Amino acid sequence: MSPPADPASTPGEGTRTPVLADVAELAGVSQQTVSRVVRGSGSVARRTRERVEQAIAELGYQPNAAARALVTRRSHRIGVVAASTSLYGPALTLVGVQEAARAAGYSVTVVMVSDLLPATVSEAFQELRGQSVDGAIAVVPEDASQAAVAAADATFPCVLAPGLDGAGVPDAYWSEVAAARAVTEHLLDLGHRTVHHVGGPVDWAESRARSTGWRTALVEAMRVVPRPVRGDWTAASGYRAGREVLAAGATAVFCGNDHMAIGVVRALTEAGLSVPGDVSVVGFDDVPEAAYLNPPLTTVHQDFTEIGRRCVRVLLGRLNRRVVEPGAVTPELVVRQSTGPAPVVASAAPREDAPRSPVPG
Repeated sequence: MSPPADPASTPGEGTRTPVLADVAELAGVSQQTVSRVVRGSGSVARRTRERVEQAIAELGYQPNAAARALVTRRSHRIGVVAASTSLYGPALTLVGVQEAARAAGYSVTVVMVSDLLPATVSEAFQELRGQSVDGAIAVVPEDASQAAVAAADATFPCVLAPGLDGAGVPDAYWSEVAAARAVTEHLLDLGHRTVHHVGGPVDWAESRARSTGWRTALVEAMRVVPRPVRGDWTAASGYRAGREVLAAGATAVFCGNDHMAIGVVRALTEAGLSVPGDVSVVGFDDVPEAAYLNPPLTTVHQDFTEIGRRCVRVLLGRLNRRVVEPGAVTPELVVRQSTGPAPVVASAAPREDAPRSPVPG
């Protein structure tokens, strides 16, 4: 009797553990192709890789980690340093990392940090180093973490999600500036004379990118650039900001994320204003609740899960000494009922002769 094709194919109670040959058969490719996908090495066409990853997920195939470690001298473990997952984007990014790592035959070790101070982030990387990870993904969006990530990258390969300005570490990123411009242009096309902005913290790269896109669109359209109001991503900060933009006579408000937009809408409706009859409001991120608010929120949809997947691809490329260009994930403007034409009478709108130069924000 011939031996089994793979030691991992030990029969269970009426079932057997799927082996590499099963994945190859289901995906319609060779076993060598499956092996290259699992190792994250070699040149595999995107559609072929996706087909193999889908077959791996469908079968629940798990490579023999111990045997692979002996051959490759790797742990086949990816580390992740992440801040609080209470924010929508970072939480979904982690999901994408775990999905892609599992499909490639890697386990994931996540170290959560209570804050993003350099010392805290450095300690997290040291903890991962002690667990012999092959590389790490950093979901730490504040500028203060840049030095810690760059230092860790000197020890083992690291990838940022999303990239931080000037960190000098490979990243996976999205076109946030372009998306913010699209939001601003959408509001201007509706007839609003200018667009007010409720931005996130200035020490977040995403926040700066969204503010840059907003400001650039207004300057190019030769419109007044109102002084931005800053929040901390929470609905409470959006509520406070909403009262400020109300006092400034805003008819259109672009918020740095959906939660702040929710707070802005609450402040406006409490003041007796209609959204979008009196003031149009746009968010960013497209959280699941956005479509069910009253009114449904116009926002920017981002595929955070895909960002996580691309981070894994970039990291595996570095581990195998290949350059993988992740490309930008382009967000999509989703127009719902929170935006509409500018009110016919907008006496509180900024004067056309107001200064047109950008202001720091």
